Amino acid sequence: MKPDGKSPLDSLYFQYPSYPFLAPPEMRGEHRKYPVVIVGAGPVGLTAALELARRDIPVVVLDDKATINDGSRAICISRYSFETLQQLGVSARFEVKGLGWTHGRCYYKTEQIYRLEMPHSENERFYPMYNIQQQYTEKYLADAAIASPNIEVRWRSKVTGITNQADLATLNIETPEGNYPLIADHVLAADGARSVVRNGLGVELQGEAYEGRYLIADILMKSDFPTERRAFFSCPALGGTTLLIHRQPDDIWRIDYQVDGHADEALKEENVRSNIEAVLKFIGETGPWELEWWSLYKASTLCLDDYRHGRVTFIGDSAHLVPIFGVRGLNNGIADAVNAAWKLAYVIKGWAREGIMDSYTPERRGATLDVFQNAGKSMRFMTPPTRGYQILRDAVLSLTANHEFAQPFADPRQVSPYTYHDSPLTYHTADDRAFIGGVTAGAALVNRKTGGDTYLFDFLGLGFSGLYFCAQGPVPDALINSLSRLAAGSESFSLIVIAENGFHTSDAMVIEDTTGNISGFYGAQDGSFYLVRPDRHVCARWLTLDVDEIGKAFRVALGGAKT
Repeated sequence: MKPDGKSPLDSLYFQYPSYPFLAPPEMRGEHRKYPVVIVGAGPVGLTAALELARRDIPVVVLDDKATINDGSRAICISRYSFETLQQLGVSARFEVKGLGWTHGRCYYKTEQIYRLEMPHSENERFYPMYNIQQQYTEKYLADAAIASPNIEVRWRSKVTGITNQADLATLNIETPEGNYPLIADHVLAADGARSVVRNGLGVELQGEAYEGRYLIADILMKSDFPTERRAFFSCPALGGTTLLIHRQPDDIWRIDYQVDGHADEALKEENVRSNIEAVLKFIGETGPWELEWWSLYKASTLCLDDYRHGRVTFIGDSAHLVPIFGVRGLNNGIADAVNAAWKLAYVIKGWAREGIMDSYTPERRGATLDVFQNAGKSMRFMTPPTRGYQILRDAVLSLTANHEFAQPFADPRQVSPYTYHDSPLTYHTADDRAFIGGVTAGAALVNRKTGGDTYLFDFLGLGFSGLYFCAQGPVPDALINSLSRLAAGSESFSLIVIAENGFHTSDAMVIEDTTGNISGFYGAQDGSFYLVRPDRHVCARWLTLDVDEIGKAFRVALGGAKT
């Protein structure tokens, strides 16, 4: 919502783009079938489009608006998501605009009880978290999509129905100049919480909606307070409710506070202004401020039983709704998009069996259920659902100032990449448990510094990657020959040699790891090997190189049987 007299696209800091409607070929009588159609040009849909496009898959993206979504909405992007943006080639603009942060403060009533410090060191390229308004996220991704020769974004194109057949899907599209059918081999539904595609297929989200509501408001205000998330429990300025405060770019501040009673009353502008004034006085901000935007949020843990229905795959909020605490909504949606897109690209290119898509639901619904477990705990702590929870929470909070063991309970559990331990694509070797440390099979690769201004992910290609650790050259011929066979007829396979002493070879990229910074972190010894998926998750790892098993693990990662 906007202050009285302002339109939805009036903003104190952001200029909304206006995208024209262009009549598509179908409205000129042409009939085409597209490999992939994505419904929804939000952050999740655009991420999927860019991931497909960089693999030379033509994509049509549909959106019913002529611009991007209004309001700051999801403002926190995790390190893991930033690494995805880097792989897509769009992270530079996000780094310039975003505010990186490592710390958070928790208060009980008027007393600071805990200061969160998220792990961060010189080995990391990106901060653990960045604050940036969703308008910028969508604008930067839309700019990249519009510039891509493999992506056609169709604005003011509303999906009004869908027919899901065995080998294709037909979408009914409504436009300002008439309607037309759009045919696709595959559809990615990224059309959000009120998904038209989901409703058209007659599938429903299942789960729980919590009673607690939060009002989310953005204000323009000059302040010297650093970029640290602040969480206030039993905030006296708001009658003992919970309050969250985040800094955003352009001197915009996000204020989230718990509301009781009727939503209509909470949304009234005079009540929003009154509550914000009370909050600012409470935290010692006495300067002028302006109200930018506000909305009401109700926490839910809802998801589909199956994220794939025929030719349609659901990604982001169309597949699941999660509580905002721990900034999991957008970040999990980005992971959905990449997971679905690389697998779909491999199917379309003929590099993998279509059965590889069967891994999407167990991997990403597994991630959703993990979010429910962690975010649900945070939700019940932030907004106790019963008097009993309230008493227990306040008892914990009363201990935190003087008892270190109680402090982590006060902090909303932050998002982290989900480990695909039980995925049908993960291959567990006998060596996996022999590693001391490192990244286990199914987990996300970690972007360690390689020296100078380069990091491990700078060396990853589009396809699968192999990390071979050695004290000195040469790379075994058997490994080179095996990887050459695996890469035949598919996307390039990148062999990355992490060498203790460094050497040169024409068959692989070499990272000189003279300090053991990478090999030590990965628990590797001379001859260790990691097989890595295109989405940066580990397929399998060997403490001692086993060329035959690498081939088996690769076939499993492409959707083959494990036996």
